[in-house]
Amino acid sequence: MHKDVIVIGAGISGIAAGYNLKKTCSNKSFAILEGRNSLGGTWDLFKYPGIRSDSDMHTLGFRFKPWIHDKSIADGPAILEYLNETVDEFSLRENIFLNHKVLSANWNTDKSVWELVINEGDIQKSMSCNFLFLCGGYYSYDNPHSPSFSNQENFNGEIVHPQFWNDDINFINKNVAVIGSGATAITIVPAIANKAKHVTMVQRSPSYVVSGASEDSLNKFLRKFLPIKVTYFLIRWRNILWQSYTFFLSRRFPERIKKQILDMVKEELGDNFDVDKHFTPSYKPWDQRMCLVPDSDLFLAIKNEKASVVTDEIDSFEADGILMKSGEKVAADIIVTATGIQLNALNDIDVSIDGNKLNVHDRLTYKGMMLSGVPNFAISFGYVNASWTLRADLTCEYVCRLLNLMDKKNVHCCVPIDDEKAYGDDDLIDFTSGYVRRGLKMMPRQGNKAPWKNYQNYLKDIFAVRLFSIKDTNLNFYNTKDN
Repeated sequence: MHKDVIVIGAGISGIAAGYNLKKTCSNKSFAILEGRNSLGGTWDLFKYPGIRSDSDMHTLGFRFKPWIHDKSIADGPAILEYLNETVDEFSLRENIFLNHKVLSANWNTDKSVWELVINEGDIQKSMSCNFLFLCGGYYSYDNPHSPSFSNQENFNGEIVHPQFWNDDINFINKNVAVIGSGATAITIVPAIANKAKHVTMVQRSPSYVVSGASEDSLNKFLRKFLPIKVTYFLIRWRNILWQSYTFFLSRRFPERIKKQILDMVKEELGDNFDVDKHFTPSYKPWDQRMCLVPDSDLFLAIKNEKASVVTDEIDSFEADGILMKSGEKVAADIIVTATGIQLNALNDIDVSIDGNKLNVHDRLTYKGMMLSGVPNFAISFGYVNASWTLRADLTCEYVCRLLNLMDKKNVHCCVPIDDEKAYGDDDLIDFTSGYVRRGLKMMPRQGNKAPWKNYQNYLKDIFAVRLFSIKDTNLNFYNTKDN
């Protein structure tokens, strides 16, 4: 089977790609290949208690599909329902091929096509396309970050990584230790605290934690008087501007913002709680992603003594819990290793050009979505300092504009040139998070100037991607016969 465009992944990015292809590239045939047996990506994969967005749904939602619910911070099932509604509303289900796991993709220069090898269940088959668009996310679905702890085999209880949570895990009236301090840990702890005997969040070092309302009062008010689309547009842009403003302030005045965040935490937990030890990170605000606590649920669990925090390094596992290096013992019947994800730049696909394996770290990222020297190829990689979907929407719009420009030029191929003057040693993501530091060697690099710079700035990207001309001397348009 051959398609003009093949999209990999049927999560947020893949659905956005399908919508934009139908809307603005109606002359193109396309397929969305999903390796799993259901769509939704992250929101279908993760089943752990409390799974929710860590961004507001007015920016995590699509630009073209309003979020109409009261909850601005939504749970996983509600988000999955929203994605399925989008697929049906825009007749995308017919373009989605489930259980189609792409193993490899090779660019054949002579034919100007991508040749794909795919597993459909137990059957291996081939497909081809003119343009390959990776929308399968940024982390491995099969291999999360799971460090080995000393004497881990001695623990008598159950050890589970949140990525593999299932309904058979029974935490009722049990002591649960959650290892980690990121968004996943901070979500799980309050979600299970009311039914567990006690939950302890075990962290080597703290993260910045900010409380916010799960429902947007202005959104609820405006919906009484304005059409849904108007309200969605206004709230979406208010949130975009506020996120951009607070990120700017955090980078410009880190100590001031740090004090404000810690003062809010102290107000939540009271004078008797050691905020300096348990909620004061060693890094500056927005050097890592902020952790959102909706309706103060984590703080309430701590105040109600249903949950506690231990900040220390782990020495070893014991039969009935975790021994810390300080000598403190954390009793546990279940240990949840919320230790993070593994970055994955190419959706677990073996990508090559004329049979030569692509080393993505040797490539520069072009506008954060294409790779230098790789023809007819794009990657959807969202923001780390804002909602993923903001960037995904822009990337999908750009790819469609590029496809239409190629038609206008009557060419089959487009490739970002390999600009030696743009090369630098800059990391793609300017974050200190563990999963970022561990995975940078698997990611492309950014250059020292536009369009090779990854700005992580939605307002700049709107102009560069949506408004400005995409004709660029850094792009080479050609037909194979011209080579």
